[in-house]
Amino acid sequence: MRPIEAVERLGRWSSGRGPLYVLLATRLRRLIDDGELPPGALLPADRALAGALAVGRTTVVAAYDLLRAEGRITRHQGSGTRVAGTPTSAATEDAPVDPIFLDSLESRDDGVLLAICAAPGDPPPQVAEAYARIVPELSRISGDIGYYPYGHPVLREAIAARYTGLGVPTAPEHVLVTNGGQQALSLLAHALVSPGDRVLVEAPTYPGALEAFREEGAVLRGLPVGLEGFEAAARDLRPAVAYVIPTYQNPTGSVLPRLARERLARAAAAVDVPLIEDEVPADLGFPGEPRPAPLAAYSDAVITVGSLSKSIWGGLRIGWVRAPAPLVNRLARLRAVHDLGGNVPAQLAAAHLVSQLDDLGLAEELKARHDHLRALLTQHLPTWEVPQITGGQCLWVRLPHGDGNSFAQTALRHGLAILPGSGLDVTGAGDPYVRLHFRARPTELTEATTRLTTAWRTYHPPTNRVPSRPALAI
Repeated sequence: MRPIEAVERLGRWSSGRGPLYVLLATRLRRLIDDGELPPGALLPADRALAGALAVGRTTVVAAYDLLRAEGRITRHQGSGTRVAGTPTSAATEDAPVDPIFLDSLESRDDGVLLAICAAPGDPPPQVAEAYARIVPELSRISGDIGYYPYGHPVLREAIAARYTGLGVPTAPEHVLVTNGGQQALSLLAHALVSPGDRVLVEAPTYPGALEAFREEGAVLRGLPVGLEGFEAAARDLRPAVAYVIPTYQNPTGSVLPRLARERLARAAAAVDVPLIEDEVPADLGFPGEPRPAPLAAYSDAVITVGSLSKSIWGGLRIGWVRAPAPLVNRLARLRAVHDLGGNVPAQLAAAHLVSQLDDLGLAEELKARHDHLRALLTQHLPTWEVPQITGGQCLWVRLPHGDGNSFAQTALRHGLAILPGSGLDVTGAGDPYVRLHFRARPTELTEATTRLTTAWRTYHPPTNRVPSRPALAI
């Protein structure tokens, strides 16, 4: 691509708040993700693009470094800077997609077991029962156009009652219903993050959250699980927001102790940093494991994200934000621009399901599948480090040698798609790990282990591999 063409495509890239290199990376990222810059496309050289944009070369280099760290571009001496991916002759190109979303985008008829997206494979019978219960409610609706940007009042009341029962007094006006937890994270990122803002995240963490923050041009900084060292990092970096999964953390399965929860929540309030608490896995404890109090129990400033996708079924598409009313109002205005509200029948059914979350019998099945997969891995892959956990849906497995990216490619050649750890850790320390979930049926877990074992026997780590770079440039 010629520099002048790049300038035309970039448009008013420098309008906005934040460092120029972040604004430039944000605009290039959008062009790549929208398919306007297809895989294999050659980008202008550093000096040429800097001259065309009338900026310093360091601005272009820093922007390219950010995109390379995210895996969106490649840079090789002699072949230049190109959009990542293999060129095709198709008229339009698919935008790059984080592997976490492959389970919902790729076809399931190619014989590949998709072990990436951790979610229930079957809706429990309570879903059908809840829909049956709402039929009379639907028949009584009159004079209602069905648009609820805040969420249906019945569901908002049910969610508020749920949190009040968990020790977090909540009124319906503190609740915004969303189309799943991912929409909740995207709305919060859009509302709270501007290009160039720093965001503190756990390393490792849920990659869908990382993508939501990156879409807003955030500069991500990783802290150990539980946001250990938060106070010092908040003073030094002045982040716009922090994100944590305190209960059955994705992917490690760890649970933040009560005193650490209280300290973190109060510290965030003291330094005036919005703390997003992802409670999506919080109802996935094994039998006998008490559900810890949400972080919001210790500070009114905590913003809580929840969802029924992991505890009930992803197809229900019910999520929410619990936050101070002014922020809920702001999020509702943002949400109304994109859609005027969620599916009303689904929300009415969800109102019944929220009150049953503690009585679904989910814990026993989760524990059984965890034990099944962990026993198989221990037996057939004894050199792998497979930690024991008390809840959640994932195992954060450390390989004895090699790296998760290259092994994931080997596993794919044996018909198994797994999630390498590098995409979950912005510090670059996730390279030796893979994330495996145990939400599949036992027969599928057995077959997945068979394919993993075969892949591991044939795996030869690359000798010239360049370690992943941290996804930050400060």
